[in-house]
Amino acid sequence: QVQLVESGGGLVQAGGSLRLSCAASGRTFSSYAMAWFRQAPGKEREFVAGISWSGGRTYYTDSVKGRFTISRDNAKNTVYLQMNSLKPEDTAVYYCAADLYGRNSYMERAYDYWGQGTQVTVSS
Repeated sequence: QVQLVESGGGLVQAGGSLRLSCAASGRTFSSYAMAWFRQAPGKEREFVAGISWSGGRTYYTDSVKGRFTISRDNAKNTVYLQMNSLKPEDTAVYYCAADLYGRNSYMERAYDYWGQGTQVTVSS
C-alpha cells in the first residue's frame, strides 16, 4: 500500500509561483515513477509532468514546458512541482500519482496510487 499526501497549493496572482510537494509512504519509493496530474472545473483530469525513478528523465505537457519543473528527493520520499509564471488557466486540483512499475507514462491508467489532491487557484 502506498499513501500519497500533497501540499503547497493555494491562491496566487497570475505571474506568481507555487511549489507543490507530495510525500509518499513505502520503502520502495525510489523505484516508482511519479507524476503530477490536474483537473480543472468541468474538465477531465490531464497529465502535467512526470519523472523517472532516478530523476534522470522528466517530461511535461506542452502547456507547462518552460514554466513548471518536476523533481524528486528519494531520501525524503518526496516529489515536487515547482510552478512559475502561473496563469489563470493553471487553476485546478493537482494530484500526485505513483507508478510502481516505472512505465514513465502520460496515461492515467499507468498509475497505481493517487493522492487526494491540492487546490491551486490563479487569479488574473
